[in-house]
Amino acid sequence: QVHLVESGGGLVQPGGSLRLSCAASGSIFRIDSMGWHRQAPGKRRDMVATITSYGSANYADSVKGRFTISRDNAKNTVYLQLDSLKPEDTAVYYCNADVVNTARALTNNWGQGTQVTVSS
Repeated sequence: QVHLVESGGGLVQPGGSLRLSCAASGSIFRIDSMGWHRQAPGKRRDMVATITSYGSANYADSVKGRFTISRDNAKNTVYLQLDSLKPEDTAVYYCNADVVNTARALTNNWGQGTQVTVSS
């Protein structure tokens, strides 16, 4: 079984910054793509950013130039640096990872989510 645990959410003023972390643990053989998604109240869950195991990143248009995704493969951890935050960035942020487990099965895994609120 694979577990993803997020941290780093909170309340921040517009224009402020936060850094989210997501650590994977459990029956991991290899982690392929990792990423962050977000879901605002009454809306669908949308991709924010993804990163391959080689460090190739992809961003939603709404966060390009403001958010930065990175990962530490040695720590099985993915990060999301959120800068120049706007009220419309308010959402629950979920970590996602494609993991090949120790049984060599490819699994898609989600964290429990961390709340980010941007408000003055």
